Order: sequence, then structure tokens, then C-alpha cells
Amino acid sequence: MDALDLARWQFAITTVYHFFFVPITIGMSAVVAGFHTAWLRTRNPEWLRLAKFFGKLFTINFALGLVTGIVQEFQFGMNWSAYSRFVGDIFGAPLAFEALLAFFLESTFLGLWIFGWGRIPEKLHVMCIWLVHIGTVLSAYFILAANSFMQNPVGFKYNESKNRAELTDFVAVLTNKVQLVTFPHVVSAAYMTGGAMVMGVGLWKLMKGRAEVDRGMYRKSARVGAWVTLVASVAMLISGDIQGKIMTDVQPMKMAAAEALYDTEQPASFSVFTIGSLDGSKEEFAVTVPKVLSFLATGDMNGEVAGINDLRRELPAAIAEKNKEYGVPEHYISPSSYVPNIPGSYWSFRFMIGLGMAAMAGAALVLWKTRKGGTPTSKLFIWIAVLTPFAPVFANSFGWIFTEIGRQPWLVYGVMTTETGLSTAASTADVAISLIVYTLLYAVLAVIEVKLFLDYIKKGAEPFEEPKMLEDDDQLAFAY
Repeated sequence: MDALDLARWQFAITTVYHFFFVPITIGMSAVVAGFHTAWLRTRNPEWLRLAKFFGKLFTINFALGLVTGIVQEFQFGMNWSAYSRFVGDIFGAPLAFEALLAFFLESTFLGLWIFGWGRIPEKLHVMCIWLVHIGTVLSAYFILAANSFMQNPVGFKYNESKNRAELTDFVAVLTNKVQLVTFPHVVSAAYMTGGAMVMGVGLWKLMKGRAEVDRGMYRKSARVGAWVTLVASVAMLISGDIQGKIMTDVQPMKMAAAEALYDTEQPASFSVFTIGSLDGSKEEFAVTVPKVLSFLATGDMNGEVAGINDLRRELPAAIAEKNKEYGVPEHYISPSSYVPNIPGSYWSFRFMIGLGMAAMAGAALVLWKTRKGGTPTSKLFIWIAVLTPFAPVFANSFGWIFTEIGRQPWLVYGVMTTETGLSTAASTADVAISLIVYTLLYAVLAVIEVKLFLDYIKKGAEPFEEPKMLEDDDQLAFAY
């Protein structure tokens, strides 16, 4: 492996690891805010206990997400400085908004929520956790705006004298058509993830908890989590369908790679399972569903979907024609191949869909089994409690893997190839050492995260204690 391969592996490992925490943070912040609001409105002690219990799990996850997210920023300067110099004027703008606006909003009000029990009025206290949630959503919006620019570059011009791309329309970056469909898809997937986490923990405590008096409380949390998972999954399916059509429009090769569609078809069949040739030039065997791909890609059951081999021939001229508008030097837009990794694109797309459907099925089963005060007794539901929270987490990860693999060989689609974005000073040894260090460090952090999660889940919700306004010399009623 050379420095380029190692740098890509390092960014992939750190990004996927960081993204384990992001959807849980977004989704759980909404559920915790809902529990806290329910207590304020009903004064039912169970809702307050659940808010504090899941608030602890949320905070653990938030802390790990914060630590791992910082590394992402550094990599742009260390391994990808050529990329940062070339498009940093555009890419850096939404990232600056994310850090200075969204992150400070969520971190500031999370601190107020954690340490504000008995210190600030109840309604303001509830508002704090809702502002935390709003901050996480805004953070996602700005980061996705930066990524959407990489998928569909807009709002910039090339400055020949400075040899870099420069921002001309920040609103265009924020309202990129890829962004407008990616954001609801990712956020609905995050709600699905947070809901599945709450459902899994609640179901486990319902079935394994020793305190009979708390079963009703944990049943509530399991059902709330299941409903959030199920409703969010519907929103995710709708937004995903629209996203597929936008993706076909702006990156036709990505859709062809996702389906291992080698030759243009009209109508095109959806591939359930495909085996391609070793050189990736043709299909050897496939199990397909007629016309479904045409609908997913074009909205028409008889629509035409371009294949890999045809796009391989057509894209060089199409990219060159589009570049007349940009004026970017030719060496930035001349990849050795226009075809991404087909097996990686194909299988990550299927794992994303399959795991998402599994989470939907698990949530539906939990809602059915816990209706009318029921308590599952089958071992199947123990496995649902343990595995269902992981399904949307990994579905999110495979979704991002597909998004990034399918864009290759581009860092910025049609504007900058991946190999031209690598830092010239990044040696193979330097990247290899940092890759090993980060991987080992993240492994240690994973152990800490899991241990803390399991410890607090085992302890369960604390006994109810009515919050009261504290005097200046009183101890905090609640602290982590």
C-alpha cells in the first residue's frame, strides 16, 4: 500500500467509527427530551426516571462522539492538505458554522441540562435538552452540506491565479439538491437509531430487570423506542427513494455500481444477488426483480438506467464538457478509471437496506408483543433487545461507506480526483504510524464506551426524587 491507500483507510476507519455515535446522539437527544417533556406535563415519576436514565447513556455517547469527531478536522490538514487548499474556501464554510454555531449550542445547553437540576426553572431546564437536540440536527445539516458539495459541487468558481476553487454562493451550498434530500434521510435514520437503542435497552430491562414494580416503566420506554424506530423508518424509506433518483441524476455511475448493472437496460431490474466477472466488466449470474430498479432510479417502471460499461465510455466527455463551466485544470479531472469498487458499492448498499429492514421488523414485533401490557418471554426477544440497536447503527455506517465508495475516483465529483487531494508531505511511513495509533486508540475508546454503557444499563433508572430548587450551598441533586 502507498500513502494514498493508507490515507483513505485511515479516513474510512476514523469516519465510520465516529459515525457510530452521531446517529445515536441525534436520535437519543430527541427521545430524552420527549421523556423530560412528558414528565413536566404529566408529573408522572416514571417519565422523569427514564429521562435521567437515558440521559446518562446519551451523555456517554455524546462524549465519545465529541472526542472522535475532533480527529476528522485534523485529517484534512494532515493527510489531505492539497484538498483543503483547493476547496477549503467552500468546504470550510459549513464546517465553521457547524463548530461555531451548532456544536457550541449543543455542548453549552447539554452542560446546563446535566447540572441544572434544581438550579434553573423546570420549563427552562426542559428547553435546554430540546436546544441540545436542535444543535445536533443543525450540526448534521452543516456537515451534510459540506459532504453534499463533494457529491454535487455548486456555488463556486475556479480562481486560475490562485489555483483553487472559491465560494461564490453559500446559499447554493446550503440548498444543494443533494443536501435537501440527504439531510432528511440521514436525520430520519438517526431517529431510527436512537429509537432502536431506547427500545433495546427498555426491552432488556423489561425482560431481565429484577424490580417487578419497574416493568411498566421499561415497557413504556420499549414501546416509545419502537414507535420512534418504526415511524422514522417510514420517513427514511420515503426520503431514500427520492435520494436514489437524485443520485442517479448527479452520479449515474454510483447507481450503476450499487446494482452491478453492467449494461444499460430499459426497463432495468433490481438485483437481489449478483456475481460479476473478476475484471468487473460483466455480470456472470444474477437474481433480479423486473422493473424495480427503473422505478428506484427514475420514478418510471419503464425508465432507462445507464450501465457501467456505457458510462465508462460516456463519462470522460461528459465531465470534460461540464468542466468548461468550472475551468479546473485537466490534471484534477483525469482519473485512471471512472468506475468505483463494484463489490464494495453493491454489498454496502444491500447491507444498508437489509439492516434497516431488520430494525423495522424488530420494532414491529416489540410493539405487537408488548401491546395491552404484555411482556415477551421468548428468547427471541432477548436477541431482539441485544441486536436490534446495532442494526440501524451498522445500516448508517454501510450507507456512508456506499456514499463514499460510490463517488470514487472523485473527492469532489467531476472537479477533483482523490489522488490529487493527498498531502504532498504525507509519506507512507507517517500515514501508517498514525493509522495504527488511531486504530488502537479507538479500540480502547470502544472498550470504555461499551463498559460504561453496560454498567449504567445494569444499574437501571434511579429511584424517583422530586426535583426542588437548591440553595447556593446545597449539593447538586443530580450529576454524572
